[in-house]
Amino acid sequence: MKELLASIRQCRECAAHFSHEPRPVLQASVTARICVAGQAPGRRAHDSGLPFNDPSGDRLRQWMGVDRTVFYDASKIAIIPMGFCFPGYDAKGGDLPPRPECAPLWREKLFALLPDVKLTLLVGQYSQAWHLGGGRRKNLTETVREWRSYPPRILPLPHPSWRNTAWMKKNPWFEAELLPELRRRVSQLIQ
Repeated sequence: MKELLASIRQCRECAAHFSHEPRPVLQASVTARICVAGQAPGRRAHDSGLPFNDPSGDRLRQWMGVDRTVFYDASKIAIIPMGFCFPGYDAKGGDLPPRPECAPLWREKLFALLPDVKLTLLVGQYSQAWHLGGGRRKNLTETVREWRSYPPRILPLPHPSWRNTAWMKKNPWFEAELLPELRRRVSQLIQ
């Protein structure tokens, strides 16, 4: 795992697509029991080198029922985005999608070294598309709404961005039904 993480952190495969220096941001350990499979680091995570080091991370930790100490303990929680580098901004100021080169290069190798992962949180549509493939529903809302139909080791989630606050209000079942189950599963695995 140490060698693989060192190789990933030195990766410059997508450098030509960025106006900034690539900085792969992730955490992993062979002992991790939970994997947060996200999209790509935001600007703050890029600058700090710490995944989900922003308000989205605060919300995700709240959803999971863990504090920063537990969340950033790689021996318990792996954080493996679909793209390891901040992809930049689109014309409207939102983050661009993860670079498509990253997942095929590294994902299989990383997951092969995570034998103890019992729960993978599929955060956002890019992660859900990769991990669920044809098992994904027609859109993110339907995929997350059908969380009970997936194996217990998989839990699809929307992105915890403030941009999804309206989505949460339109889908009260998420907070009422899915979040308590998420906290229960996480609590069992971080003991």
